[in-house]
Amino acid sequence: MKKLLIVTLLAMPFMANSQNWQGKFEQLGTQLPTPNEYRNAAGAPGVKYWQQQADHKIDVTIDENTLKLTGSEKITYTNNSPDKLGYLWVQLDQNVRQKNALGTQVGTRRMRDSVAAKSMMRYTDDYNGYDGGFKIVFVKDANGNQLKYTIVETMMRIDLPTAMATGDSFEFSIDWWYNMYDRMLVDGRGGYEYFPKDDNYAFTLTQWFPRMAVYDDVNGWQHKQFLGKGEFALTFGNYEVNITVPSDHIVGSTGWLQNEKEVLTEKQQERWKQAQNSEEIVFIVTEKEAKKNEKSKPDGTKTWSFKADNVRDFAFTSSRKYIWDAVAVQLENQKPMAMSFYPKEGNSLWAEYSTEAVVNTLKYYSEKTIDYPYPVAISVHAANQGMEYPMICFNFGRPDEKGKYSQRTLESMVGVIVHEVGHNFFPMIINSDERQWTWMDEGLNTFMEHNTMVKYYPDFDLTWGTPQGVTRYMKGNPEYIRPIMTNSEQIRQFGYNAYGKPSAALVLLRETVMGEELFDMAFKEYAERWAFKHPMPADFFRTMEDASAVDLDWFWKGWFYSIDHVDVELSNVRWFKTNTVSQGIEGQNQLGKIENANIDEDGNNVDFSNGPNALTITDTPGRFYGEFKARVDDKAIASSYNGKNFYELSFKNAGGLVSPIIIEWTFADGTKEIEQIPAEIWRSNEHEVKKVFVKNKEVVNITIDPKKETGDTETNNNYFPKREDKSKLEEFKDAH
Repeated sequence: MKKLLIVTLLAMPFMANSQNWQGKFEQLGTQLPTPNEYRNAAGAPGVKYWQQQADHKIDVTIDENTLKLTGSEKITYTNNSPDKLGYLWVQLDQNVRQKNALGTQVGTRRMRDSVAAKSMMRYTDDYNGYDGGFKIVFVKDANGNQLKYTIVETMMRIDLPTAMATGDSFEFSIDWWYNMYDRMLVDGRGGYEYFPKDDNYAFTLTQWFPRMAVYDDVNGWQHKQFLGKGEFALTFGNYEVNITVPSDHIVGSTGWLQNEKEVLTEKQQERWKQAQNSEEIVFIVTEKEAKKNEKSKPDGTKTWSFKADNVRDFAFTSSRKYIWDAVAVQLENQKPMAMSFYPKEGNSLWAEYSTEAVVNTLKYYSEKTIDYPYPVAISVHAANQGMEYPMICFNFGRPDEKGKYSQRTLESMVGVIVHEVGHNFFPMIINSDERQWTWMDEGLNTFMEHNTMVKYYPDFDLTWGTPQGVTRYMKGNPEYIRPIMTNSEQIRQFGYNAYGKPSAALVLLRETVMGEELFDMAFKEYAERWAFKHPMPADFFRTMEDASAVDLDWFWKGWFYSIDHVDVELSNVRWFKTNTVSQGIEGQNQLGKIENANIDEDGNNVDFSNGPNALTITDTPGRFYGEFKARVDDKAIASSYNGKNFYELSFKNAGGLVSPIIIEWTFADGTKEIEQIPAEIWRSNEHEVKKVFVKNKEVVNITIDPKKETGDTETNNNYFPKREDKSKLEEFKDAH
């Protein structure tokens, strides 16, 4: 052992230098936070895990004439943390649209010599004089006393009269209003769409009320400013919301409608009741009724009341233009309602496809995570929109004036509905911090969206969110690429970085690295552990390993922490063959080396024209046995390999991202075989490895990653015979 150790130590410096070793298979270690009593080493909530609660009672009014939203809310905030809190932080997301907002100041523009008038508004931050942002009327405690508050861009600090101890609750009120904005002019997630032909509006109200920031065991207060990209970290609570709108409006909302007898006609009430137990879609408001309704515009208002328990946010929509359909969805233990709200401009697409897509999403996500726990899931048609909230989302996809649409429009619309409804699970239930880790929201959800589409829409183009769909991005200019583990505001190519690449990584992890059964088991464990809680990246990474017994640190390091890409080059193939029995150590096989080998400039074989190299299986020298007295039967062993083909394959990791190696062998008789080598083959040498394979039949073609499932960015080096010489393949087949 001492002699072996000395030899090993002497060799190590040379090996490290020659390999430029980067530790791709070392454990993440200190890159992950130290486990503690709040979040344990297995990736589960710890024995002392805690989170805050914020309950809301809100009255809100839409004024269709002035286009103002006015609100009054009472918030009961409960401190479940072990810390004393002397002040609270509230998010004022509408302030991202106030004049000279931070997000506008730090935004960059490149001037052109020709700019569209609408785009010019964005250059100057002048939208026909739009005055955005929350207008705070007052902040008071439960006794009506004014509370001191300080507004810092999109955050508001409220100073408490007395610090909150663990277990304390504090009730306070905020009154506010703001000018709603035209989404056609102002880029944003809420606002309204104006329909000039019939002089009507469809209001999609999001981030419409001051919302509590998250206080947790990882960051304390999460009060990073909202600059426009990084979405939201939010606190769970119970909501009671009264929404006052014009009397002929139809309202869709987070929560369950509490006063249907006051806001629905008798016929609508009957249909609503029927839909709750129907396996077929029921139209509560038909297209004919919606067309008639959009012409009415009576005076007066109605108040729709909704209640939602254990949600992190609240959104709603309101318009007299809406068609409304619904159906019950039978899950394993729940029976929620799938619903759609859309104007006539959404048909003929929406009546046929929207609610069906909601149903399909609820079924697949519930199977792979937890049963959808809320009473409704709503898809609302909103032009150029794709945004999610608890129980409700807003989605694009509009046919032309004649109701015609392309296949691309259909696939895009269904895809966005599946995606946004899926957000009910990530992050509305498994409640990650989107302001910091966009991929935990968008990436996980894009992955689940892809799987849902594979199951229910197999004829659609399903490239997005797969390894094949991100190869162009991953081999692009590294100046424009960031690791997945990057804050939202620093990402350069947002769609690929936050959506496409994380999804592609998980598709690879599920279908190639772990296998579907093992991955699904671990992924479901993560969902069950962190439903209605606040997971962090380490919780996901650790749970996936803890629940599967698969060491994935190399995978997280490569796909999530680096900008390396997959490019496995099949650099050389050497073919050996023996047809003799055992010989003495000086004996030679009757096969000889063929002259005039077809090789490249690096000395590697280009094709099989060189024929097989001679392989001699010799008698075993005595020193190979050491102290053992028994001996193997040299002749029997040699005989067992007689006539077999040995292929030594050399692989180079040209892209830097270690990857499984998938090999497709094509034999002289036309048959094929696929073989997969785990990524751990690179553990001792991250740059180049060799492996020997034994085949009974002669091989005429070798292809690496034949189904393009690893995200290999350069496939021209995946073949043997090498691609430029594949014309010789047919000659070889004829000769053999």
